[in-house]
This record gives sequence, structure tokens and C-alpha cells, in this order.
Amino acid sequence: MADVNDYVLFAEVVGHGGFAATSRALRTPKSTISRRIAGLEARLGVRLIERSTRRFRVTEVGEAFYERCRTIMLDVQQADSIVSEALGEPRGIIRCSCPLGLMPALSKAYNTFLSRFPKARLQVVAADRPVDLIEERIDIAIRVRATLDADASLIVRTLGHSSRILVAAPDLASLCMRGDIATLSALPTLATTDQMGEIEWEFTGPDNASHTIRSEPRMTCVDYVSLRDAAIAGLGVALLPDHVCREHLASGALAHVFPAWTTESGIVHLVFTTRRGLPPVVRAFIDHVTSNFQL
Repeated sequence: MADVNDYVLFAEVVGHGGFAATSRALRTPKSTISRRIAGLEARLGVRLIERSTRRFRVTEVGEAFYERCRTIMLDVQQADSIVSEALGEPRGIIRCSCPLGLMPALSKAYNTFLSRFPKARLQVVAADRPVDLIEERIDIAIRVRATLDADASLIVRTLGHSSRILVAAPDLASLCMRGDIATLSALPTLATTDQMGEIEWEFTGPDNASHTIRSEPRMTCVDYVSLRDAAIAGLGVALLPDHVCREHLASGALAHVFPAWTTESGIVHLVFTTRRGLPPVVRAFIDHVTSNFQL
């Protein structure tokens, strides 16, 4: 008789891209997973995965089999969710992607959610890249964009707005006060990118005037906190989200330079799909983050 658990395990192995990754994710010995998949192949009489010490490849029949197993896995999760809802307590795993720069703003909401729902488990994928919710099995993606997602298959909830401001250490900020925003082109800059080379910052100023700053950053990094610390050390002028700098502006460690000039603000929002329905634990997480998000 077919063991549904083996079908689900096969879907996990393919979804994670190998036995070692699945072992880490499920906290199950790699040898146990390999043995069960081998047993599944023996029962079916077909090779589903070609594997060696250096290679992992799903066979053609394995790819087709995976699509059916993935459907079974989602059905099993949905069945578990029905029971969880009946028991009245959200439980299970939530997979949430979040930009690195928003991690400090959301960490409290994550912690209070897990304290409130002790049977929930949370996997946070901290990444500054677009994620495919279906392909990467992400339940919720938190994003910051100038415009909201237009994908009809996604549900969107707005959390707030994020504005970027120019900040610098007081000594460097004093140089900025001696001229207009064009002065910035001659000053060292710090940029939130993982690439070196020329950057462009677009600003809107008084009377809707526009100005573009081009510079070769002295330091680039996608981590806002690292750039903020570099700005505090006087290494350059940084364009950072205001919530990252708020405390240090208040203490005087940083100064807001050229405050009359602004950049396009970002809409902080979360997206999720209702393709197969939302488990209670995911709905609870969405409601909790929406209610507790603060920049």
C-alpha cells in the first residue's frame, strides 16, 4: 500500500534540491531520507532521482511524479490546517520573506507572534531579491516598492510607507550646509547596493525641481545598519530609510542633510496567495503583522 508520507518526503527532497538540505530542514538523518526514497523507487519500479556524491538530478518521470506529490503535500497541509482550526489554536510553519532593511522593524512583531502562538513556527527568509511565492514555497512576502504589486493572483495588504533621507556625521554635514544639493557630488557617499561603480540618486526639491546626483560610492552594502554605522563614523553621506536613522538623529550622532530634497517613498506591503487557501496559522500571522507593524 502507498505511504503518503513517502510521497510528501519525495516532494520535500525535490523542493529543497537534495538530501542534505532536506535533512537540515526536517531535522531527519540523511541516511533515513535516502533509504525511504530508495524504498519508494523500489516499490514503484522506477528511478525518480539520479544521485551521486557530486550530482542530484530529478529524472523526467520524477519531475512529473513530483508535481503530483507536491499537490498531495499541499492537501495534507490543508487537512492539518482544518484540524488546527477546529482545535482553535493556530499551529504549523509560516515561511515569510523580508528585505534585510526591514528586519529590525519587524523583529518585535515576529517575537510577539511566536509568544502568542506557541505552536507556530516561523521561517524568515531575509533577502533583498524578488521571491516567487509558489516556486519557493513562501507563504507571505514583505516588500517595499514605489507601486503596489499588480499581480492579480496575489492579495496585497499595505503596512506603511518608508522614506529615504540623506544623513551624515555632524562634521561632514557641516560641509553640506555651505552649498546646495549639487555639493553632494563632491562628497564621499555610501550606497545601498551590492555593486561597485557609479550610482544615481534622483531627488525632488522646492517647487518640484529635480536633481540627479551621480557619484562613485566609497562603500556599498545592502545592509542598512552597516551603512548607518559607516555614516556615523564620518565615512560618507548615506541615503537611508528614515526609520533606520531615527534614534541616531535624535542623539546627534547623525544629521539630516538637504532636508528640502526628497526621494520617491516606498510602500511597505505584504503579499500572499490564496491559490489553495490560507492555513489558520498564516492568517493569524498576517493579521498580527498588519496590526503590529511600526516604522
